[in-house]
Amino acid sequence: ISQRYLAIYEFMTVPRDVASMQQRNIILESENASLRTQVIELQQQLSEAQVLYALLDFARTNPENQYVAASVIGRDPSPFLHYILIDHGSDSGLRHGMPVVTDQGLVGRIDAVTSGAARIQLISDPSFVVNVKIEPDEVYALLEGSITGDINLEMVPQDTKLQPGQLILTSGLGGMYPADIIIGQIVTIRKLETGIFQSASVQPSVDFTSLRAVLIITNFTPIETAPLIPTP
Repeated sequence: ISQRYLAIYEFMTVPRDVASMQQRNIILESENASLRTQVIELQQQLSEAQVLYALLDFARTNPENQYVAASVIGRDPSPFLHYILIDHGSDSGLRHGMPVVTDQGLVGRIDAVTSGAARIQLISDPSFVVNVKIEPDEVYALLEGSITGDINLEMVPQDTKLQPGQLILTSGLGGMYPADIIIGQIVTIRKLETGIFQSASVQPSVDFTSLRAVLIITNFTPIETAPLIPTP
């Protein structure tokens, strides 16, 4: 009788226990998914905080400049143009031509502005040109972007001894950018014995694919020299 009673009891209670366990599993899975989401959000917040701290530290160690920090909110979809959009504009004192940097180096310059946003031309854009110097010899040259996004060093005197790893900085010539902003390092050198100049490819110090925030130098006024340059 006892065995039959236990068998009937198990038959009546087990289905309820299974249903309860299934419901409990659903609740636990939901809580687990919520916790995973919270972990991802916290990791993103930590990453953003680290970026902002690096920018703040850079601004503190370069007190000669005044900065406005801005977040990257978009990128140009064209594969032939290299621009990003930021969430600050003329209402924050931003103007066309202002240099844009991060703690890693030169990003580019402001190309267009609205009241609440701005478009930044990256140094990898094909129409970008900046006067640079090669350290430690302080040899002057030009740095140009390209359609592919590669950055090239041009107009380097033929007798200059280039080496991979040499630093490229802004020279301040041309009046478009402050001097001594890091741009990148020489990677490969292209030299022809019959050429007047040599060139090289440059690895930028800034990773443009992971840009989240930038600093705009607001106390530097670019000098417009285009009307003074003779055209062929």
